[in-house]
Amino acid sequence: MGCICTKHRFGHKDFEALASQTCFNAGEVEALYVLFKKLSSCLVDDGLISKEELQLGLLQSRKKRSLFTDRMFHLFDLKHDGVIEFQEFVHSLSVFHPSAPREEKALFAFQLYDIWQTGFIGRREVEELILALLKESDLTLPWDAVDAIIDKTFQEADGKRDGKIDLEEWREFAAKNPSILKNMTVPYLKYISLSLSLSLSLSLSLIRIGDILIGIENIGEMIAPLESTTL
Repeated sequence: MGCICTKHRFGHKDFEALASQTCFNAGEVEALYVLFKKLSSCLVDDGLISKEELQLGLLQSRKKRSLFTDRMFHLFDLKHDGVIEFQEFVHSLSVFHPSAPREEKALFAFQLYDIWQTGFIGRREVEELILALLKESDLTLPWDAVDAIIDKTFQEADGKRDGKIDLEEWREFAAKNPSILKNMTVPYLKYISLSLSLSLSLSLSLIRIGDILIGIENIGEMIAPLESTTL
């Protein structure tokens, strides 16, 4: 599966190297290593995070299937070999750091929502996202309300009026509506440290990332600003 030794021990030089490539400092990378070891051993202690382990860590459930967990795993698994290695874990989490550029956050969000990996977001994909958010947050909406959300999204984001949202349109949409990327920032990642409440800060970060996936705060913030839409 993985191409690194499953029992490889990472040291300070490894942490410094990863810090130089991401938004984290060496101490934060070391703290993330503690979190990684916890996640990668919750089902099988092999030094690699499987999709089931990621789902268990984020949703506290092995049985609850999640579209967003599937998409997140796909994006974290940079080598697409079915597991997440520590380096992939750190690089992927870096985009959620408060210091990460908005461009990186916008790209990650676009890739997350581009379910079929076609290079654009279509109406069916937006529909699937809305239905997944509703299901995972135990909410229901009538179909006309779902259609209203989709129409609102494409009215504001589909500048070319071709029935799909490409990356350029998405970036413009996100720039005009900052709330869309609100959940792409995990404040606790800025304070992860081995010297300050490690277990608490790691737990809070894990919970916050779970919130990003299920989007329970406000469906509109994950899909489109709907304050002016009458459902």
